[in-house]
Amino acid sequence: MPFYDWVRKHDPADLIADEVDWIEGLQDLGQAEMDWISYLRREGDRLLNLSDGGLGPTGVVWTEEMREAASVRGTGRKGSSRPGAANPFYGGKHSLEQRNRWSQDRKGTNSGTANPNYGRFGAEHPSFRHTVSAETRQLLSEAKKGAGNPNFGKKASAETRAKMSAVRKGRPMPSSQRNAHTRHHINKGIEKADCKYCVEDSAKPSLSSESESES
Repeated sequence: MPFYDWVRKHDPADLIADEVDWIEGLQDLGQAEMDWISYLRREGDRLLNLSDGGLGPTGVVWTEEMREAASVRGTGRKGSSRPGAANPFYGGKHSLEQRNRWSQDRKGTNSGTANPNYGRFGAEHPSFRHTVSAETRQLLSEAKKGAGNPNFGKKASAETRAKMSAVRKGRPMPSSQRNAHTRHHINKGIEKADCKYCVEDSAKPSLSSESESES
């Protein structure tokens, strides 16, 4: 984006951020941004904004040339991240009241037609044919193990389990991997090399072979 490109061309120590307004609520914030951009443009200020501002999709559609130019500008560029103690919010924690306010403000802002990818399928979707590398999948797996799992140490209440049971009632669903193997492989006469139960079963001597050896 032009703004970030402009910022990275300057020394952070030389940049000054002026607070022009104080807004409560996400919807009011989006409207205030539109009002300020409109006002400053009328005053003749040179802005870096590509759109008229506001929340959600803003009508700016990047062309392939714009994407390529942004990729070239960003290649090899050092970021301005301040991790750990260098971050001004290091060790801080937003209050429950503030988090609830943000949750209410953002609720529904990216759902339905407000989602930039709404109605985009197949090749039109930005994630089309995007695959995660084996290394990334391994890192994600390790990060979600043990205490890193958001459900670590948690147990669903009896009420929640009853709701989950009611939703699944009547729906054919294997209760375990072994059950799935029996239903979808043994009962259908299918053997798959990547199924550990198929491999185990094939290694066991069949009843007919045992009978033949005894005779």
